[in-house]
Amino acid sequence: MHLPATFKHISVNPESKSLLLDESVLAPPEGRDVLIKVSAAGINRADLLQRQGLYPAPADASPILGLEVAGVVAAVGSDVTQWQVGDRVCALVHGGGYANYCAIREDQCLQVPENIDLESAAGLPEALLTAWHNVFERAQLKPGETLLVQGGSSGIGSIAVQMAKLWGARVIATAGGAEKCERLRDFGVDLVIDYREEDFETVAKDFTEGRGVDVIFDMVGGDYIQKHINLAALEGRIVNIAYQNGFVAEIHFGLVLMKRLSLLASTLRPQSFDAKAQMTKSISHHFGEALSLGALSPVIDSVYPLAEAAKAQDAMAQGHHFGKILLRSE
Repeated sequence: MHLPATFKHISVNPESKSLLLDESVLAPPEGRDVLIKVSAAGINRADLLQRQGLYPAPADASPILGLEVAGVVAAVGSDVTQWQVGDRVCALVHGGGYANYCAIREDQCLQVPENIDLESAAGLPEALLTAWHNVFERAQLKPGETLLVQGGSSGIGSIAVQMAKLWGARVIATAGGAEKCERLRDFGVDLVIDYREEDFETVAKDFTEGRGVDVIFDMVGGDYIQKHINLAALEGRIVNIAYQNGFVAEIHFGLVLMKRLSLLASTLRPQSFDAKAQMTKSISHHFGEALSLGALSPVIDSVYPLAEAAKAQDAMAQGHHFGKILLRSE
């Protein structure tokens, strides 16, 4: 595949924080890196924080925004063994996703099955790895247990509920508004709670007949932290990936002690390539067939041209979306 001399990407103006369509020299991949001709990139809240200077990229990461892409392998480094030019892949990338070419180590890539179009596949990597690592690796969700997903209509939430149902768990999910709740029911969610109309703690406790929830997957934090402690079952696990309602809360730890609860949290980006490679391998093993059969699929809300990255981020900030918001490479 012929490579151009330059590639297009989005740059952040450090003073105004505005997003600009820019162009830079395209370097060929080296070592174990593959160069992906990007079909689309996923938008994540971490991108919005990085743009504002609140979530700096690791020192070894690309300063270009974007943590997940899908496309076709355009070139491979000399030590690559897993992929060939022309392979359809999606990948969790170390920055650089808001571009029409992006390089990443070969073992961060997942094969995109033929039943999923490349553009939609850009909505898979961040959601799959985040849900896998937190719900299944850290919180150790087991078949037959009950999982509560806060924000089931988000890109990560919509993947997490599908994965948990395939795992054999009973799933409760929250969303804001009747339309989002109805769409979650279409995924087979056992109980959907409109958090705007109902108190999720009370409804979920009634649903479990007072037993509580085994695993709680939370992106909200703040005042939800105590409510989750109240709601958790004996030996329950509460895992946080974000704190949209704030990092600070007044907590009564008596129930943590009495219920033998585990309070967990993680971020994905700072973890090593080797750790993320193992997650990618595990996802392929446990959910690769489901992806190929269409039993697990990305949920796409909307797609914007690369040059309209600012509009796409604004749409995410407004919070009306269901599933992933993507940038189409041009």
